[in-house]
Amino acid sequence: MKTLISALAVAAMAAGGAMAQTPYSSPAAAPPAAATVAPTAQPQGSPATDMPVLGAAQVSPDCGDLHGLNGKAFCVTAPLASVGALAETYISTLETQGWLVASGESNRVVFVKRRPEGGCSGMQMVAFYDTARPAAPETAGYLGFATIPGDLCTNGAPAQ
Repeated sequence: MKTLISALAVAAMAAGGAMAQTPYSSPAAAPPAAATVAPTAQPQGSPATDMPVLGAAQVSPDCGDLHGLNGKAFCVTAPLASVGALAETYISTLETQGWLVASGESNRVVFVKRRPEGGCSGMQMVAFYDTARPAAPETAGYLGFATIPGDLCTNGAPAQ
């Protein structure tokens, strides 16, 4: 898992604009089966407000105005060359707070934590940068943290 996030900085330097424009992959939208079928709204999480600011990170309230995360995630920024190490620091810190890594990709990690009253809370960390700009060590990179609504330990959890 740790090498997956660390690969973000390496991939950004090597691939430049080849990284995905979004901080995570989402399935392609299928056309509606009938004109009268309306899509159901999925519950949306909120910014993870209890996140510390670690290492060389600085709070980025607007999340770089990227990927529509402004107001939906708590974001920090650091030079792209250090985002991988910063992500590792966050993973280690969250693990000391009882969060477990449940899933991950090269730029997204899903955490789960047991609630004292039962069930599980979920949170995700996404790593991203502005692919419209050249990727260089000093380019602003971001980590965004958002809660996942519902109880991740039951079948009633919303699909992600």
